[in-house]
Formats: sequence, structure tokens, C-alpha cells
Amino acid sequence: MEIAEAQKKVDEWIKKFGVRYFTELTNTVILMEEVGEVARIVARRYGEQSEKESDKEKKLEDELADVLFVLICLANQTGINLDEALKKNIEKKTSRDNKRHLENKKLK
Repeated sequence: MEIAEAQKKVDEWIKKFGVRYFTELTNTVILMEEVGEVARIVARRYGEQSEKESDKEKKLEDELADVLFVLICLANQTGINLDEALKKNIEKKTSRDNKRHLENKKLK
């Protein structure tokens, strides 16, 4: 699925099932909550923390999709085209960091 299609599908879902978008502030807080759920899985599954039994059934891909959904909500309600924003962001990173990581001795 292309990003523009994802933005359209999320907008259609909100209008059909969500009644309306939450405010930008509420969605930002929800985004932080969802990122926290991703962090919890990563810290316990791939990091040094032990995983609780109650967390073992949680799927990282589902939590990442929750993050993406809320991020798309924020983009939609603030009029941001994520296709264009990502394209410009990659161009910025390429211009700014085109040698930075290649020359980083820590990454060798």
C-alpha cells in the first residue's frame, strides 16, 4: 500500500467508524502511548529486561501499525501529505548526512 492510499484509508475509517478525528493534542498523546507500547516490547523482547507473561502474546507488528495509524491521523488532520514529506525528509538527510555515517568509525 502506498502512503497516500494509507492516508485515504485511515481517513475513510475515521469518517465511517471513528465519528471524527480526536484533537491534535489528544492524537499526539495517543501516539506517545503507542510508541511506549512498542518500546516496552523491544526492551523486553530484544533488550535486557525480562518479558512478562502478559506481554508475550503482544505482536510488535501490531503495535508498530498502531503507531503508523495515529501518525497518519495527525498528518491527515493537519493537511500533511506524507508522501511528499518523506521524500523531502530523505532528500534532507541525504544532503546533510551523505558522508556522516560512512565516515563514522563506530559503525565499522
